Amino acid sequence: MKPLVLLLTAAVLAAAQQPSSAPAKSLELPQEKHLRNVRQITFDGENAEAYFSADDKWISFQRTAQLGGCDQIFVMKVPHDLKKEKLDPPKMVSTGKGKTTCAYLFPGAKKLVYSSTHLSDEKCPPRPDYSRGYVWPIHNTYDVFVAGRNGKNLKQLTTTPGYDAEATIRRDGKSIVFTSTRDGDLDIYTMDADGKNVKRLTNEIGYDGGPFFSADGKKIVYRSHRPTDPKDVADYQALLKEGLIRPTKLEIWVMDADGSNKRQVTKNGKANFAPFFHPDGKRIIFSSNMDDPRGRNFDVYIINEDGTGLERVTHSADFDGFPMFSSDGKRLIFASNRNSAKPGETNLFLADWVD
Repeated sequence: MKPLVLLLTAAVLAAAQQPSSAPAKSLELPQEKHLRNVRQITFDGENAEAYFSADDKWISFQRTAQLGGCDQIFVMKVPHDLKKEKLDPPKMVSTGKGKTTCAYLFPGAKKLVYSSTHLSDEKCPPRPDYSRGYVWPIHNTYDVFVAGRNGKNLKQLTTTPGYDAEATIRRDGKSIVFTSTRDGDLDIYTMDADGKNVKRLTNEIGYDGGPFFSADGKKIVYRSHRPTDPKDVADYQALLKEGLIRPTKLEIWVMDADGSNKRQVTKNGKANFAPFFHPDGKRIIFSSNMDDPRGRNFDVYIINEDGTGLERVTHSADFDGFPMFSSDGKRLIFASNRNSAKPGETNLFLADWVD
């Protein structure tokens, strides 16, 4: 699911991918002390939610290339040398129909999981009505699928009515964690890699989503909106009945992989999302608008699991989000509006991580 900035960008015109063979010096900002050899790897449209395969040789991501189009799922080889190696063009692996989101590669990178609306309608779902403020659509036609890295052998994993999306995979490939409305609220569930043995992990009123396993598979980090004021609860429930949520207040949470021991990490009352564990299992990288009084600009931050040691990672004047570490913690991939050729573009960037 895309954040506020990506859904409110200006219209993006279709353009050909034109890979660059070297990182631009302007991409490395002096305040960004954790990032080195920053390299742009996509060059037009809206590209986001890029995730490494377990061996760090591939990424999967979602991409919208043209005005009025829907996100589709792509895969791409990761360059070994950020300074010199030529980029391979990304390849679409989804059906090209409906809308897709949240792709994640299985160990071995021979297949991946993603969510799609194509079984319900080959066209893009309608955009939400913003007359009551900014909202995210929760399409009840999303289901979770698994397919080969070439897009073949597509298999549906979820069949219950409602929203099933935001799926990611445990490092051993045996368990999938995802978000669903199957029980009437937006909650987090796990299931086996074949779609069996579904287990509900959260049951509080509000949105729990965007889950990721820690590297050892023992913990899950996620974003959550927990309204407590009766008016906020009523607003949340009324919007959810219409397939909408208001994502302006999201906090980062962690729980054990069985759903126990839930604990809140951030407490700033802002929109914090896209959390991901550092491979050390002690730190969490995420996106937030906490430093923009208007709440429009997002940057990448890192924080200890216990909520201490908050540190800002990116400092561009544009959107930076969806950060993910490589399995060894030596690289970071993220999405950004920096260096855009046209208004509204969001591209993917790779960087070496420096602790």
